Amino acid sequence: MRKQILTCLIVGAIATNVQAQKDSTKKTLTNIPGAIQKAPASEPFAFADFSWLNGTSRKTTPPLIDSKYFTSDITFDFDYTHSFNKPIDNTVVGSTALARDNELQLSFMGFGGDIHVDNIRGRIMMQFGTRTTVVPRNDGSSYKGQYDLQTIYRYISEAYVGYHWDVWHGINLDGGIFMSYIGLFSYNNFENWSYQPSYTSDNTPWFFNGLRLQTFPSDKVKVELWLVNGWQSYGTFNHSPGMGASIYYRPKESTAFVFNNYYGKDDEGAPNRYRFHSDNSYELRYFNRPNAKFITKAAFSITGDFGFENGDGVQPFLTKSSSLPAQNFISGMFYNRLWLGNHFAWNIGGGYMHNPGQYLVLAPTGYADTLFQKQTGPGSTFDAWDCSTTIDYMPSQNMTLKLEFVHRNIVDIGAAPGTPQLQGYFAGPGGVTSPTGYTNTGGYTYTSNGASIAPPLSSWGGWMPDMAKSESRIIIAAVVRF
Repeated sequence: MRKQILTCLIVGAIATNVQAQKDSTKKTLTNIPGAIQKAPASEPFAFADFSWLNGTSRKTTPPLIDSKYFTSDITFDFDYTHSFNKPIDNTVVGSTALARDNELQLSFMGFGGDIHVDNIRGRIMMQFGTRTTVVPRNDGSSYKGQYDLQTIYRYISEAYVGYHWDVWHGINLDGGIFMSYIGLFSYNNFENWSYQPSYTSDNTPWFFNGLRLQTFPSDKVKVELWLVNGWQSYGTFNHSPGMGASIYYRPKESTAFVFNNYYGKDDEGAPNRYRFHSDNSYELRYFNRPNAKFITKAAFSITGDFGFENGDGVQPFLTKSSSLPAQNFISGMFYNRLWLGNHFAWNIGGGYMHNPGQYLVLAPTGYADTLFQKQTGPGSTFDAWDCSTTIDYMPSQNMTLKLEFVHRNIVDIGAAPGTPQLQGYFAGPGGVTSPTGYTNTGGYTYTSNGASIAPPLSSWGGWMPDMAKSESRIIIAAVVRF
């Protein structure tokens, strides 16, 4: 009996000693980088609070639904805008944020979110409101071939599926439709300092359709590559895709850099003409005292864009050795924002745009679109500037109330040689639709997707769209995000 007890004690002691050695070895190896266990990489840009950035959500609280497999994203954007031009047809010209004057409008209702199942990822964002017609109408590729691309895509602002690799701080490969951030301002106005973007953002893409590769070599850098159908286009204009690259660099909480570049062939009827575009932004939070009684934060953003087209009868810039017209895009914008306490902010800024060839100018609406298409093209000119000031009231992280004054001015809108000259760009008091302002009078016809087609001007006794060179407006908006 004693022998059995002694044997058990010896075996138990040996087993305990062996286990202790295993635990000690495991603990030792765990502290060696790359051995047995490896600490997961940190989330990109999670090392600091970047909710102050223009074009980034200020929400730091969880979304309405945040489960293992789905994270929701819901936005309601209501606006009222008063134009001092008082167009008879209540139509806004040259904006992607606004559609109609002197009316309460649902500009954007977006709902959807992110799907994440293991390493499979996806996002779906539906959109309703005036933006479902304002943004798609700027895509000329939908007129190529059959099927109505504007109709089948208009209620989708973002939809993609992809795969995530746990390499570096993450690598994502996605395919679908993506919201674009060329020009710094976000597609979602809840994330923007101003409601009406300057020309740099308003006249550059709001979406891409194709493939996107996101790489995060560190938690401070994102390098993104695109292979897309074209420049804000559901389809392709010619036989080659568009390509691009984006770099986000945030070295510290107070500083952010954005560099975007694009190359493609995006001109209807000019298959050998290529486009290059470079978009660059810098944001700095130069003051930060969260507990101050008056100004708690201050930041500015500055953006500069440079681009050109070349080939098929145009050149980037005028030269002495060639008589070909120039087509380029040079623009910039600057905004400064002050946070006043915890619930108010004041923003002031503006910008300019120089675009000979008018290849990125938003086409006016109504009959003015017909006149614009007749005079645009190689040899035309377009120079404009704008300014705005905005007061935000933010009662909670889910709501922003905006009061904004905007002035926009056209310095030069010159017609291509041999084409009729427009006298302005924005909608004047007479509007751009018809003598009465309505499309159900005066002989309008309609396409299968409901788009209105104006009759010849001769049927209206010499009436012409009223085009103005400037406009001032007041915008009131309520933007809610859950």
